[in-house]
Amino acid sequence: MQPISGSLATTHTSSRVASSRAKRTARISAVLYASIVILAMCTPVKATTFTFNTAPFAGTNVLNTPGRQVVGGEFFISFFPANDVFSIDSSVFGVDGPVNFVNATAGNLPTGGVNVVVLQTFDNDANPLTPFGAGNAADLIASRITTPGAGFFIYFNQSLDIPRLVYSTDLSSNTADLRILARVLNLNGDAGRAAIPTFSASNFEYTSSVPEPSTFLF
Repeated sequence: MQPISGSLATTHTSSRVASSRAKRTARISAVLYASIVILAMCTPVKATTFTFNTAPFAGTNVLNTPGRQVVGGEFFISFFPANDVFSIDSSVFGVDGPVNFVNATAGNLPTGGVNVVVLQTFDNDANPLTPFGAGNAADLIASRITTPGAGFFIYFNQSLDIPRLVYSTDLSSNTADLRILARVLNLNGDAGRAAIPTFSASNFEYTSSVPEPSTFLF
């Protein structure tokens, strides 16, 4: 066997060194990538707060018009129940007390004691070809709740295939006026329906623009 010449040996050695360096670089890159992925998974997602603090029927004659009036013009939003919050000025909407929340099918709603309803019933006539809108959802809620009072509900609109947030002047009345506040674009289709039960009381908060009474005594 002929001995390997010096230049050829040097070439083989350089190739091995370059290959070793490339492998080390690849390993380092893989570790860095894994670290970035883990960091991203562990970093908490910042919550988004959607604020509603203007009169729901401002500029309209809705409250003086007989019968139920449904007002649209809602915001189009992306809402994530794991983190996000609807912040509502209770003094503007005329809602009493803290958030009293229920997430249930129509048949399991209580008769009172709630001012926020997430409706897990997606249809009122077992016919997917007929509309299931805000008025239909409000009627299902009113058929169960007997205690008068303003409030809010989330339902899944059958035609739009998305959830909507709605204000009702009286959750117990099938003639109450309704104001659509938001449609949630990212929770559409079957995945959106599956997300409805994940809404909780932590997704809602009431604030008030009315100043607290003074604690000084005169």
